[in-house]
Amino acid sequence: MPKRGGSVHVATIKTKGAGDRVYVSHLLRRSYREDGRVRHENLGNLSHLPEAAILAIRRVLAGETLVAAEDRFEIERSLPHGHVAAVLGTVRSLDLERLVSREPSRERDLAVALICQRLLAPGSKLSATRRFSQTTLAEELSLGEVGEAELLSAMDWLLARQERIERALARRHLEPGGFVLYDLSSSYFEGRCCPLAALGHSRDGKKGTLQITYGLICSPEGRPVAVEVFPGNTQDQQTLPAAVSSVTERFGCERVIFVGDRGMLTEAHAETLKEREVGFISALGAPQLKALAASGELQLSLFDECNLAEIQAREFPGERLIVCRNPAVALERRRKREELLRATEGELEKVRAMVLNPRGRLRNADAGTIGERVGRVSNTYKMAKHFLLRIADGAFSFERKEDGIAREAALDGLYVLRTTCTAEELGTRAVVRAYKQLKVAERAFHQMKSEILVRPIHHHLETRVRAHVFLCMLAYYVTFELRERLAPLLFTDDTPLAPADPVAPAERSAAGKAKAGSKLTADGFRAHSFPDLLAELGTLCRNEVRIEPDGHTFTQLTKANPLQERAFELLNVRP
Repeated sequence: MPKRGGSVHVATIKTKGAGDRVYVSHLLRRSYREDGRVRHENLGNLSHLPEAAILAIRRVLAGETLVAAEDRFEIERSLPHGHVAAVLGTVRSLDLERLVSREPSRERDLAVALICQRLLAPGSKLSATRRFSQTTLAEELSLGEVGEAELLSAMDWLLARQERIERALARRHLEPGGFVLYDLSSSYFEGRCCPLAALGHSRDGKKGTLQITYGLICSPEGRPVAVEVFPGNTQDQQTLPAAVSSVTERFGCERVIFVGDRGMLTEAHAETLKEREVGFISALGAPQLKALAASGELQLSLFDECNLAEIQAREFPGERLIVCRNPAVALERRRKREELLRATEGELEKVRAMVLNPRGRLRNADAGTIGERVGRVSNTYKMAKHFLLRIADGAFSFERKEDGIAREAALDGLYVLRTTCTAEELGTRAVVRAYKQLKVAERAFHQMKSEILVRPIHHHLETRVRAHVFLCMLAYYVTFELRERLAPLLFTDDTPLAPADPVAPAERSAAGKAKAGSKLTADGFRAHSFPDLLAELGTLCRNEVRIEPDGHTFTQLTKANPLQERAFELLNVRP
């Protein structure tokens, strides 16, 4: 009998069968030497086992120690990276770092980090000191440990460079003789110590809350160029001279056309703009529109068959007036007015029942008492001007002022644009389209408030408040570019229609309607909102992996899914 010794191994035997068929067997063997020759002892047949099991047995018999993957590899830390790569890559493609400062510095890195953080996870400056290290942003900018005092100092450093940065943005995006969009908004304030905080007309619906007001200058397509902060009780028209000075003097644009909302332009400002040869496009207010109709210079019969007409008026010498009628708005205003009139009649009917009902609370009451009760409800829905009230001792009646209602209804859907631009500079339809571009400035305020969280404002120093608003403007500048590049993956209409009638409501293109209806992009991806897509990119993580037992570590990115790959392709960014 041979001596039972020798090593055990797995042998693979291949046997040819009929034709080209090959049979493969895996045998567990022990090899030994007998009479100078190598012999094999078959200990078992492994052919029925899976390939992975056979490979594992082979490696164990070769002396390897097998351990589970989770015991061998340990992920020491996993940081969200995709959204950082997208935002920071866009910042660098816009050359915003050099725009902030030509020389690399700690302050520049902190300022750029604050801009990026407004898009990634906006919050307080104290919160930012924690959140920088919760993504790869701190690593990408080599921030290390960051303190709140450092961030506040970086804000002061950035504010000192605001004018130079805005001049550079104006050179990029404003053209002499082109349009400049200007609009105003406000944001509410926490605290009472800032000299800019004051009570005023709140555009946030926060009545009785201190606020600041800020004006935004944008390029024709809506890119923010400059921002100016004013006390919260500043009226719209009071901010216009500062905006005009910024464009003409600071930015060196000799000839521009200001596009502002109807509350911006007083007659005094209009004359000042004419003297400085600054063109403007704005709209008449409701009292001016009514006066124009009463004077007979606005013939309402012009709009029986068309929605657009150009007129001139003695009250506006040297200006062109473009009268527009939007039928959809007219129908909506008539519907709403009728609802408010009926609601007011319901309230007044309750008072009349109190007076006429034998058991009513105002039965046989004097005229003063009845008038006091009527006064409480007559203007609840702002419709008192449309009712004729008759009040006497023990009597009350009311009726609609049909003539006044008809005169007001005749102006439903009408608005009048005023401009100093000549017909050679801008045609009638072009004036309307230019004015409608104010929607992009309004969209900027909406996104600054809802996504970048410019409000509420917690800073108390005037300089910090200005720096905070400027930071948010720069963050929106980056957001605007991101939205433009990622439009194929968003609900945004990639090919919006430009209707021949500029007064008509904008319509989505066929492709835009298909995207909105199916919620799928042309590439077959699910359509996203911008915040949702940024969050999706954030699931691509940078992982620090440790290998036991030697403790070797390496960094590996999560494999990008097809949607993420497409997003980075559109951004031209490598994560």
